[in-house]
Amino acid sequence: MTGTQSHLNFLPEKQTDLVFTMLCEEFGFVGGVCLVGLYILTLILCYRTVLQARSLFQRTLALGISSIFFSHVFINIGMVMGVLPVVGVPLPLVSYGGTSMLTPPPK
Repeated sequence: MTGTQSHLNFLPEKQTDLVFTMLCEEFGFVGGVCLVGLYILTLILCYRTVLQARSLFQRTLALGISSIFFSHVFINIGMVMGVLPVVGVPLPLVSYGGTSMLTPPPK
């Protein structure tokens, strides 16, 4: 737990937006792959729930919630890797900021 990027304050928002960077720095490649693997397992379980839904409303609701959840995962990991611009989306279930799932973005 002595990573240079997180402890020397090179990461501006290490507890919210860039938490994946800090986790990969502290736990290495294996920790990053395990976290991504858990997100993929959650994605599979969410879409299995979508396929087992009985009504169109249940299917649409489950698909919408899981799509928003995993778009946040994709955007956060993409912006940490430098593929996407930094927009301030926290990593679900890991980051400090969880209210972005409940409130709309500012206009």
